[in-house]
Amino acid sequence: MNFLAHFLLVQHNESWIVGNYIADFIKGNAIYAYPADVQEGIRVHRAIDTFTDQHPVVLQGVRRLRERHSKYSPVLVDVYYDYVLSLHWDKYTDQELLDFTRSMYAVLESHAALLPESFQRRLELMIADDWLMRYTNLEGLEEAFHRIKRRASKPELFDRAVDSLLAHLPALEEEFQLFFPELMVEVEVTARERPGG
Repeated sequence: MNFLAHFLLVQHNESWIVGNYIADFIKGNAIYAYPADVQEGIRVHRAIDTFTDQHPVVLQGVRRLRERHSKYSPVLVDVYYDYVLSLHWDKYTDQELLDFTRSMYAVLESHAALLPESFQRRLELMIADDWLMRYTNLEGLEEAFHRIKRRASKPELFDRAVDSLLAHLPALEEEFQLFFPELMVEVEVTARERPGG
């Protein structure tokens, strides 16, 4: 799951939105630098990732991409799923996609003081380039993969990532629509069990 899906899953808790935004970059004891409710958001993000990474339907999609994209197949599926979510957005929420993305940016901006400078700069870039909406079109996906590729040890494995999406889109859509409702239930259960949920 990438930003769009993570934010949709925790949209009713601002601290969890912040935690989901920073979670992939928080390692070890660094989590304790944040307020308890943001820590919970980080933990929920990790629970979402664990559920996703172990789900048999998701693993089926990952396996399909292995030959061309090797170890980065799970990363591609995460990004693809945000695109697929945008295609089927109305099935999962009544809020317009554009309104939703604007509300997420507003939440993150209102909590920016909690973030280290590097995250604040990243947030400014995210909003300026409208990352959440970029995942909803193929040109934006190309740009997203270009950004990811710069950090990869084997950037060539991201070549033709959008071609792979288009080649497997019907299967990815079917798999996502089997998997995502289960994830939504899982997050609802998790929210009931956690402080601030």
